[in-house]
Amino acid sequence: MSPRAGLTTDAVVDLAVAVVDELGPKELSLAKIADRAGVAAPSLYKHVKNLADLRRLIDLRVVKEMAETLRAAATGREGGDAVAAVADAYRHYLQAHPHRTHALTAAPDRGDAELSAATHAVAEVVFAVLRPFGFDHAQSVHATRCLRAAVHGFAGLEASGGFGRPEDVGESFEVLKKMLVQGLTNYAEKP
Repeated sequence: MSPRAGLTTDAVVDLAVAVVDELGPKELSLAKIADRAGVAAPSLYKHVKNLADLRRLIDLRVVKEMAETLRAAATGREGGDAVAAVADAYRHYLQAHPHRTHALTAAPDRGDAELSAATHAVAEVVFAVLRPFGFDHAQSVHATRCLRAAVHGFAGLEASGGFGRPEDVGESFEVLKKMLVQGLTNYAEKP
């Protein structure tokens, strides 16, 4: 195999994300990426250190995408409307990319400043959405964790077929959003 012209680290990550989206994260291998790139596997080492490095780059890409997705959803909205928009955006992202869930749940290595900053950017979007509720820092952290757990958990269950009853799942999500907004409102009123 001759090296493919124009192969870059971003192109390798694009191919890897496509494999994850199509086959799931467990099926990711450097051999599959090399095959899709039309190069010998050792050629990938010009762009990634190893499979663990490639997985980290996928996580970084996904977390950055999520931050942008949530930021776009929240722009121009406030309070309960912003919470609902962020919840919808998070759910829709995971509906479109159900195999990317691990990238959004794994805590970054403390020594990985770039991935930590990207993860922090996601949290900052949610903190901004929660600001009108008047939470102090600790309350914002707790509320962000609860919001993330509820929406990510719902979307993960939905993606895995965990809702087997015939009632409309979309309607259930609307109920969840109402419960979240009401819960946040009640939490803000707590002395």
